[in-house]
Amino acid sequence: SDLVIIDDLMFMAIDRHEANLFFQLINQLYGQTSIIITSNKGPEEWGDILGDPAITTAILDRLIHKSEVIHLTGDSYRLKHRQTIFGNN
Repeated sequence: SDLVIIDDLMFMAIDRHEANLFFQLINQLYGQTSIIITSNKGPEEWGDILGDPAITTAILDRLIHKSEVIHLTGDSYRLKHRQTIFGNN
């Protein structure tokens, strides 16, 4: 694939085995395809979620190398437009 998109990465903690599998995925994709990742957690929080500082560093090293990091701030679009999207609940 020319592009892999991973949405809501680090939404919840993952165990060591899952972290290893994720590292293997990123390592395979590294330099081969474009990757877009969205996350509500900053990279400084990933270590706690992954539970392994070495794997976290290796993953971030591959993701951040030759990348464009876009940091968005402000209210969530879904929450900001809650009434128009979900009604008056």
